[in-house]
Amino acid sequence: MSGTTAESIASTVGSSTVENRNGDWTVVVSRRGKHRRKACNLKAVAQEEPWAPVDSEIDPVRVAKLLQKMESSMKKLENSKFFQAFMDQLVNPQILLKFSQILSSESQFLMLIYGIGSIESYDSPCLQLSLALLLKRKFDWIGEIEAFDPVISVTESKVLETLGCRVLAINEQGKREASKPILFFMPHCEAYLYDNLIEVNRKAQLLNRMVIFGNSFEEYDHFVSIIEGNELADSARYLLDTRRFVEEVRIETVSEEYFMAFNGTSWHFFHLDHSMELGEP
Repeated sequence: MSGTTAESIASTVGSSTVENRNGDWTVVVSRRGKHRRKACNLKAVAQEEPWAPVDSEIDPVRVAKLLQKMESSMKKLENSKFFQAFMDQLVNPQILLKFSQILSSESQFLMLIYGIGSIESYDSPCLQLSLALLLKRKFDWIGEIEAFDPVISVTESKVLETLGCRVLAINEQGKREASKPILFFMPHCEAYLYDNLIEVNRKAQLLNRMVIFGNSFEEYDHFVSIIEGNELADSARYLLDTRRFVEEVRIETVSEEYFMAFNGTSWHFFHLDHSMELGEP
């Protein structure tokens, strides 16, 4: 990492998801409800494909209303006890050092948002996007933001672009190679997306360039260990195998108001020797 960037960081000193609430373990279907197109979680057929919103006309009134909603959401989140606790954890010198080590000689992370969902229809995606944008505002070591979800409308796409996010025209199915430092922002994504991401980056030098903000890998591992014969063991085998190389830092939701948007979410940092060869799990 350059001296400037290091000083900057230091100065700020699945198809289902697994949830753990009050000690009860459940497998939860995608959080975005009936308006979300069914995700293909069969890895055998997952492939990149061109994408465009199903609607074609931008409604200026909807755009203005949604931008106002996002600004309101960001302001509310920034002033919340949840965000204060989140920032207090993130600016811990030990946490900041992890980001600094990943950046190395680079100056910024690319933030890649997968599976953000419909920010117009649901509160949780709106809060999650608000958090991503606030991180961009707070830290100059977070650079460009790219975003994708097959359910977003052309109006939502316009709003995302207005807020500084580049909307991808390809459905990557989570298969982005970390050729440079990338912060993958993926709260409450389907398990297969995490698994695709880990599979395509299954080399030490690639995994070490990644940070994943998303569903707790530890919770996935625990769920598989207590439920015999469940499909998650097969559909998330790369994710589960990577647990031995991951340092996980759980965030606290603090209040019930932010539980639905951020429960079971962690930072995931990878630590592998560059000479390590990873075989099949």
